[in-house]
Amino acid sequence: MSQDTINNNASFIWSIAELLRGDFKQSEYGKIVLPFTILRRLDCLLEGSKQAVLETASGLPDEMDEQMRMTILSEIAAAGGQIYNTSQFTFSTLRQQDARQLRSNLVDYLTGFSPNVRDIFIEKFKFTEILKDLDEKGSLWMVFDRFCQLPIHPDEVSNLEMGYLFEELIRRFSEISNETAGEHFTPREVVRLLVDLLLANDDEALSGKGIIRRVYDPACGTGGMLSVAEEAMKEFNPALNVDLFGQELNGESFAICKSDMMVKGHDASRIAYGNTLTQDAHKGETFHYMLSNPPYGVDWKKYAAPIKEEAEDLGYDGRFGAGLPRISDGQLLFVQHMIEKMRDDEKGSRVGIVMNGSPLFTGGAGSGESEIRRWMLENDLVEAIIALPTDIFYNTGIQTYIWILSNRKPEERRGKVQLIDASGERFWQSMRKSLGSKRRAIGDDARAEIVRIYEEFLNGAAGYGDVSKIFDTTDFGYREIRVERPLRQRFEVTDEGIATLKATKPFQRLEPEEQEQMIDLLHDALGGENDTSPKGVEKGLKTIAAGMGIKIAAPLKKAIVSAMSVRDEEAEPEFDKEGNPVPDTGLRDHELVPLKEDWQDYFAREVEPFVPDAWVDTSHRDASDGDVGRVGYEINFNRYFYQYVPPRPLSEIDGELKMLEAEIAGLLKEVVA
Repeated sequence: MSQDTINNNASFIWSIAELLRGDFKQSEYGKIVLPFTILRRLDCLLEGSKQAVLETASGLPDEMDEQMRMTILSEIAAAGGQIYNTSQFTFSTLRQQDARQLRSNLVDYLTGFSPNVRDIFIEKFKFTEILKDLDEKGSLWMVFDRFCQLPIHPDEVSNLEMGYLFEELIRRFSEISNETAGEHFTPREVVRLLVDLLLANDDEALSGKGIIRRVYDPACGTGGMLSVAEEAMKEFNPALNVDLFGQELNGESFAICKSDMMVKGHDASRIAYGNTLTQDAHKGETFHYMLSNPPYGVDWKKYAAPIKEEAEDLGYDGRFGAGLPRISDGQLLFVQHMIEKMRDDEKGSRVGIVMNGSPLFTGGAGSGESEIRRWMLENDLVEAIIALPTDIFYNTGIQTYIWILSNRKPEERRGKVQLIDASGERFWQSMRKSLGSKRRAIGDDARAEIVRIYEEFLNGAAGYGDVSKIFDTTDFGYREIRVERPLRQRFEVTDEGIATLKATKPFQRLEPEEQEQMIDLLHDALGGENDTSPKGVEKGLKTIAAGMGIKIAAPLKKAIVSAMSVRDEEAEPEFDKEGNPVPDTGLRDHELVPLKEDWQDYFAREVEPFVPDAWVDTSHRDASDGDVGRVGYEINFNRYFYQYVPPRPLSEIDGELKMLEAEIAGLLKEVVA
């Protein structure tokens, strides 16, 4: 493979993009140049069989089944996948036609492609509209003529070289289009790190001849992760057969990914268009490796109905049996989707997924997020989580994390989870020029070090105690117990209490005269030195009712008691009819008891000595195990990797302040002078 060939062609194509300057924004260059590059490659691929395809197509009956027609013509075209073109035109003949007819001739050329290719250019790339725009701005012939000179015939540029060339173009155009780069393009060093982690310690599974490995990305974007995964696997074992699968919702990204598969000679039909979460195009399929960078914090409300229906109807027989995350973030839906596609054989599957911090700790015990984490950890699916540096993505500077999942952990990792904090300065370097929000990069040496820490399963080893720690899966679990304290209150009539009562609906339903009468009676019955205990209040309310000649309904009684009550730690605790203490909801608290510890021992040690009248509400139980308290799981990196930084000495701060004061005083003297 010639790197010079790749670089020369990339530079040539980049020079074509320069022709668009002035008429188009930089962010629009890729939408023009990438489709034209693909079109030129397909033209070169089909050149040798063009005449044979035309002759065969003319002899096929019009009523022939479309699938049969595709099969016959694509076999003759022999371009890999179901690709052919029945238009009379080629790039060479188009160039010989009247330049004024170029646009209409190109449209004829596009419509002559097989339906799968036609869909990419016309429906996804919207290429006929692009041709119209180029034509109206007088740039079409100039751009087309330059592409006719692009030497990317298969005899000159292999499928592998073409793949590298196309990826280089995607990278360049993504970098100058900051508005979409982060959405459709994951930085290459992040992808390489993810792939290296995914393949680490998997040498045996990748060795040998005739080995087939299926790789899947449910949010494949432009296909970068799939391409890097294939490259790494082929580099390890050139004899490996790598089948790539993916699905993408964004039309333009889908078109680029599918086109990339075409130019590399892959079966492009394995790249599907649509919403993975609601229209699983690979239903029932399983894969050896899965990797993805799903969208962060994307609301899934508009397509929630089929997801909720699948969760309710199928439970664990479907994809979302473990739970549903909050409607504002669907990352954990993608995680469950990928886990459902794990292989249940001796080798199992490995999953690598890049997410933000939300899936680690969002949601308390019993929430959808917590239940999904619980399911993954209790089923021992999580191998490692790696915290990445901030400012490494194009459109966001937030902290991101790589999760490595497996359903066939090696013996030493069973029941364990490795946390690696690779966010520190030793793992990143500043970029000379920022690209959008991307100000940092993970260098090759840092990437290799992160992979080694994971590969060797380092647990606080010398020099790595602050970046790698290994935990039991149960270390992330806790039991949330509800702690109650008795209600202690007195009752008194105050101006504030009266104002509160007047604002309640039960009081406002009284007639104006009744309202005034009740206020007067309240002062008499509950004010001054009267009994302020619950029994005294009950007696006072009966006096008020008798004085007004009415029955005080429960809502009004509740409103009066609420408005006139004042918490009083010196008052006697209240009890219900069964003799149980009435809990004060205002003092209710929740304690998170480590899952490895007995909640009763914890309560006796951490709560009872400080609040002797407290008790645990034993009716507050977990739905799954039936024990007291709800079980939750969270993974808080800050808790495990926090490093105390002592504050600076006061003398040092005071010295700096004095220096600043002197500097300001000097500046003021200059102004006055």
